[in-house]
Amino acid sequence: MSTELLLRERKSLIQERLRTEGRVLAADLARQFNVSEDTIRRDLREMAAAGLCERVYGGALPLAPDAGSLSERASLAPERKLALAQASIGFIGRGMTVFLDAGSTNLAIARAVAPTLSATIVTNTPLIAAALMEKPGLDVILIGGTLNRAVGAAVGARARRDAELLRPDLSILGACGADAEAGLTAFHFEDAEFKRLIAARSRSLLAAVTSDKLGTAAPYAVIGIEAVSTLVLEADAPEAHVAALAARGAKVVLAGDPRQ
Repeated sequence: MSTELLLRERKSLIQERLRTEGRVLAADLARQFNVSEDTIRRDLREMAAAGLCERVYGGALPLAPDAGSLSERASLAPERKLALAQASIGFIGRGMTVFLDAGSTNLAIARAVAPTLSATIVTNTPLIAAALMEKPGLDVILIGGTLNRAVGAAVGARARRDAELLRPDLSILGACGADAEAGLTAFHFEDAEFKRLIAARSRSLLAAVTSDKLGTAAPYAVIGIEAVSTLVLEADAPEAHVAALAARGAKVVLAGDPRQ
């Protein structure tokens, strides 16, 4: 059997393990295939470059789902995002200053905020600002600058300068991927950089994450799970992910759970 055929079979088996187990470790794969860890690390680098996985320390995770533009993402699974939104809005208190980051679940949160709530909402996302403008109790601040169409928000140098003036009571971060070890991750470098800045300036952090993003990673790190005050997850989020995230110190809230 040729070396190239062996390589293809090995990568195919690695993909299958990622699909069934949600994570692979280089040391385990090296033992399974009777090759060196350096060989496995090279395989994982090549697979990551081909968009088949995301490298993390010691192994790899499935690549976070990328469903296109913000408008396109907003049309997907609206009932799931509404449940997350309804569980999240209780953390927005009267008189608070809240930063609402880019993301389709965060757009659902903006739409779910009560029109009578008296608070200040800051966002870098025009679609979110538009949803908030119809709520007379809110003061809405839109961070400006050049819009990143893929993100659906302003995340460049001008937006970062504006963000440096903020000290939110709560920031609700968008996340492309969420994993106990990899933390919150993003697909775009400037978006990740902007999220890190906002997180560093916030008194507390919340992220509402759909189950398809759990145990996955995007290319750029945002923050570790231990820095997130509250994670709002779907009611049927896999127990293994819930336990792993809670073990990192985040408070995990399950949307629709009457015990919460």
